[in-house]
Amino acid sequence: MRLSKSAQYALLSVIELARSEEPVTLAQIAARERLPEGALAKVFQALVRAGIVQGTRGVHGGYRLLGPASELSVLTVVELFDVPQPVSSGSASSRSRLQQLLVEVDELTRSTLASVTLETLAR
Repeated sequence: MRLSKSAQYALLSVIELARSEEPVTLAQIAARERLPEGALAKVFQALVRAGIVQGTRGVHGGYRLLGPASELSVLTVVELFDVPQPVSSGSASSRSRLQQLLVEVDELTRSTLASVTLETLAR
């Protein structure tokens, strides 16, 4: 499974938030992870809309997770940015076998991502 840059940026960002007890700014995340701040701003818009993070304005502002890191799976974050693409190539019989294999791989990957929480990655 290949993750988009947005999904990767989101995962790196929420892991940073899971590690911190204080709000974290986009500038801090961008500096720590060497990510473009403009791209992070777009990622955080989606994270806020999804109810995963909350932003606070002001001198001591920044972002923090809305819920416990132990209850947020990697899959939840990934699915905000990456939608599974169906496979369709080859002859009918090989497509059927190939598609079945790829569906199984996708299910295993999703199951694994669903079983890993941000808390696990933040350690």
